[in-house]
Amino acid sequence: MAGFGLPNFGQLTEAFRKAQQIQQDAQKLQEELDAMEIEGSSVDGRASIWLSGNQQPLRVQLAPDLLAEGQQVAETATLEALQNAYAKSAATMKERMEELTGGLNLPGLTGLGG
Repeated sequence: MAGFGLPNFGQLTEAFRKAQQIQQDAQKLQEELDAMEIEGSSVDGRASIWLSGNQQPLRVQLAPDLLAEGQQVAETATLEALQNAYAKSAATMKERMEELTGGLNLPGLTGLGG
C-alpha cells in the first residue's frame, strides 16, 4: 500500500523521537529562563529592573538621589530601565529558542518574546 505519500515507519519513528527531544529541551530551556536574572538600567544608571528570562519582573532598584528629583524623573528612569530589561530578556529568549530549534520555523514558536 505504498504510494499514498506516507513516510515509512522508520522515518515516522525518527520524527517522533526528534519531537520528544525538542519537547524535553524546551522544558529544560523554560527552567533555565526562569532562573535567569536579566538587568536593565536607565540611561543614567540610577534605575534598574531585573526580569527573568521569561520576562517575569523580579525586582526594582532606584537610587535615593533619583527619588529626590521628583516623581516624573523617577518614572522616566524606571520606564527606561524596564524597556531595557524587556529588550534584553526578549533577545535572550529569542536567541535561546533559535538554538533549541536549530533555526527551524516551527509553528507557535515564532513571535515569542515580542
